[in-house]
Amino acid sequence: MKKLLATGIIGCSMLAANAQFTYDYLRAADNYYKKADYYSAAQYYEKYLGTASQKIKTTEYSPYTVPNSAKKKDVPVSSRQLAVYRVAESYRLLHDHAKAATYYGQAVDANSGEFPLARYYYALELRALANYEQSEKEFNRFLDEHRSDDQYGESAKKELMSLRFIQTQLKKKDLKLYSVQKAGTPLNTEGANYAPVWLNENTLLFTSTRVDSTSGRNQSHINRVYTTPVTDGLTGEVKLLPLPQANAMHQGVVSLTPDGNTLFLTRWMIVGGKKVSGIYSSRKNGNGWSEPVLLDSFINATGFSAQQPFVMPGGNYLLYASDKNGGYGGFDLWYAELDESGKPVRTANLGDVINTAYDEQAPYYHAPSSSLVFSGNGRVGMGGYDFFYSKGSMDAWAAPVNFGYPVNSVKDDIYFVSKGGVKNVLEDVWLSSDREATCCLELFYLKKVIPKKQVSGQVVSCEDKLPLSGVAIKIIDTIQNKVVYTQTTAVDGNYSFTLDEFQPLKAVASVSGYSDGSLPFYAPLDEEAEQLTNPAICLVKDVPPVDEVIVLDNVYYDFDKATLKKESHASLDKLVAMMTAHPEVVIELSAHTDNKGNDAYNQRLSEARAQACVAYLISKGIDKDRLQAKGYGSTQPIAPNSNDDGSDNPEGRQQNRRTEFKVLGK
Repeated sequence: MKKLLATGIIGCSMLAANAQFTYDYLRAADNYYKKADYYSAAQYYEKYLGTASQKIKTTEYSPYTVPNSAKKKDVPVSSRQLAVYRVAESYRLLHDHAKAATYYGQAVDANSGEFPLARYYYALELRALANYEQSEKEFNRFLDEHRSDDQYGESAKKELMSLRFIQTQLKKKDLKLYSVQKAGTPLNTEGANYAPVWLNENTLLFTSTRVDSTSGRNQSHINRVYTTPVTDGLTGEVKLLPLPQANAMHQGVVSLTPDGNTLFLTRWMIVGGKKVSGIYSSRKNGNGWSEPVLLDSFINATGFSAQQPFVMPGGNYLLYASDKNGGYGGFDLWYAELDESGKPVRTANLGDVINTAYDEQAPYYHAPSSSLVFSGNGRVGMGGYDFFYSKGSMDAWAAPVNFGYPVNSVKDDIYFVSKGGVKNVLEDVWLSSDREATCCLELFYLKKVIPKKQVSGQVVSCEDKLPLSGVAIKIIDTIQNKVVYTQTTAVDGNYSFTLDEFQPLKAVASVSGYSDGSLPFYAPLDEEAEQLTNPAICLVKDVPPVDEVIVLDNVYYDFDKATLKKESHASLDKLVAMMTAHPEVVIELSAHTDNKGNDAYNQRLSEARAQACVAYLISKGIDKDRLQAKGYGSTQPIAPNSNDDGSDNPEGRQQNRRTEFKVLGK
């Protein structure tokens, strides 16, 4: 009996101890969650839930993430339900989509109704995991359940449109033209690596939370600025930029003035679980940089955050992101006018063409193509933050366009820099994205090759549609009115040439014996097409000399009548083509007979046949004032009607029964 009692006491003690441990895990998790240390919070919540798969670490982990603008409310429910939801939230904010989806799925399955946004976030995480079909179902279910007319309902509708956009983008015809490669070590290491910017032609600056051996204790995963040499997309040794930085102060996302002497940067700290940031400037100081100085209230409004500076080419303007008053919601893009010393003297919002009620961040301006590039989460896109571009200038911006896949992914894509030219902004790009990461932004090199556009066509004779060789082809830029390409057709009458891109052009064809022909052409209707096949250029034979008589072959009439047979139309159509091409030409169209029958009859028949031909030309649009009908009867034979022995000559008579034309004037 005593043994049983002792065993019971020990068992109760163990249960109590386990209960205390469990309670401690939950309390620790809640404390970390309130501090916005989501990495530590997630581990302790998993320990409490009995789902932890690894030993709890004592160090805190705060990789850089885009700030979340959604407000959340704690709901008085059971601790276990709240823990499931909070661990899901933690992993979402850490960008660990797989784990976040797992726990949001559990929260949704519990069907408690206490977390109405669980299904919304579950659908978001499914989309980030490329589970588009299930994501679409969950968004539709969320809209069925969510009756409030608020930002989440609007966002869910936008996400449904984005899911359709995604599936269209994944089927694009030009995907083979893109190359996207994640940078290897030492550029991408544990933690976040993002915000590339060129220090000079061959040196890249970027921000990273990598462990730095030179930092003090517990200063790992602090955002700092690093440099690396780059040649043809390949990076070298990574070094810390000699930029002063206080302990526990994060800094990065930099931009340089055109002269390279002033560096603008973001500095931030986590205060009460919220990121509070400001924009600073630092001056070049020998081989290093001076202590950063906070810009004044033009940029850094009290109680708000400013971040992600970008100096426009020329150094007269500074672009930046801020959530201060005067915007359209979330983070907006703003600009500040700089004086000669680089000091902001005026600032304004970029306007509602660029900004939405959500977040627009990380501005960049590509001068060669006059394109403002930024990241936003308020428009239809691939998901999360997408890259958009807008053509224009500070005074007028065009509606932003999504770069599409694979520039954008179903996760977050933010921070962009390009060495591309006027016609191809994507020719040489560094960007950051978490598309291949569990939690954090990483650096990628992207290149799009735009193939030459091919234009081809053929030159033929209008008379018989046969190809013409030796034709000189000139391609003329109709905007600048200059010849951009020349070629001579081969035996097959074909021509072809390549362009960097389709544009308004005109092909002019010329060859001896024919009048010049031309054909204007533009781009094909299919915007992704790489080839354009032009209609054939039909050349009309030159106008014969005045008074030179030309026999029209294959013109036939009904027997002993003036009615044209259908097989005559092809020959007469050639004459129509010549007169259409040469509106100044006036002709005589004549008909002739053999000597059978009396002269008066042959004269009347030939005149009637000539009039029938003129009537056909008039029916084809030739002005009657340019046509004269003439009948010569049998008075102008071109072959004997009889042989020398007096016998009939059928071949000669056939030649004499003819239709002719001659040019009377030009």
